[in-house]
Parts: sequence; C-alpha cells; structure tokens
Amino acid sequence: MASLVPPPRPSPESDGRAEWYARELGWATAGTAPVRLLTGLRFDVLELPAVAGHAALRRVGRTGPVAVAGQRMGLLMAAGSADEVPGLLDWLEWGGIDLDLSAVGTGGQITAPAPPGWATGSPGAAGWLRPPGPRQGTERSLPALRGLGSSGGDAPDLVRLVDAAATECHRARLVRARTHLRSHRPTGQPLAFS
Repeated sequence: MASLVPPPRPSPESDGRAEWYARELGWATAGTAPVRLLTGLRFDVLELPAVAGHAALRRVGRTGPVAVAGQRMGLLMAAGSADEVPGLLDWLEWGGIDLDLSAVGTGGQITAPAPPGWATGSPGAAGWLRPPGPRQGTERSLPALRGLGSSGGDAPDLVRLVDAAATECHRARLVRARTHLRSHRPTGQPLAFS
C-alpha cells in the first residue's frame, strides 16, 4: 500500500508562492523572500517602464501574461525570445538607442508576482496585470517569432510586441526629457533662437 505524502507546507517567508507556481504552472522558482521566477525555461520577459508598457499594450492588444512591480512592467514571451530581441531592435532600426528596454532570458530571474487572487502585499509589490492561464495554455499564448515556441499560430507576434514596446519606451523618454527641460528653464528669461 502506497503511503500518502502530505503536500509541502509553504514556508513562512514565501507565503506559498513557490509552491503555487510549481503546482499550478510548472514554473521553476528560486529564493523565498522574495520568491523569484526563473526565466529561460518556460518563458522569457521583456522588461520596460510601466508607463511605456501600458501604452504598448493598448497598441498591441493581445499578449501573454503581464507582470507589474512598482514602475516596471514585464511582458512574458516565449522561451528563447530574449536572444532574438537585440537583433529585432536592430532590424526595426532601434539599435543603439537607449530605450530602457531589456530582455531577460536563460539564467535570469524576475520577482514572482502574487498569484492571481492573492493579496499583493505592499504598494508597488509585484502583481499580475494579465495573469497566466492554466498550465497547458500559458506557453501557447506567449508572443513568439513564428516557428520559435509558437504552436498552432495562436501566439501574438513578437515583432509587433517589440516594435510597440520600443516605440513607447522612446516616447516615454522624450516626454521625460521635455518635462526635465521645462522644469530647469530659467523663469522670466525668453528662449534665444539664432
């Protein structure tokens, strides 16, 4: 007769997040305070400022899961996609421009957002803007290059996502620069033009 092994008890430091991610999604985790999700195994992450991410999501519409932590946003994409992002940015003519946009792939980690329906904790703590779906459906919904992690053609296009993210990162950077210039212009002194 097989003995029944009780499920692992969550450690007080992790509040059960690591166990939830392993059980519900099959995602690998590391650490306990905070729990981290390992990238490059089941997904990669396109990380950008949240303000640019929200604008990109309005442009692209359908994406995979989206995490937010403070002023940063992480758009999950198919595993292996992080390696493609620098080449895509060059191809889309964004190469060499400081966009505050990065791709986290093999060997990387992100803070594990509170699982869907769980309290996120303190303001700015990692949470899901668009939570992952069931274990079998999540990877199929991740943006991918056609033929790279895309099964059945139902994944959003990685090229469109990267282009929208780069465009919105650049716009956010221009807005910050314009605001900075306005706030540092001497008052009462007209601008000189030649």
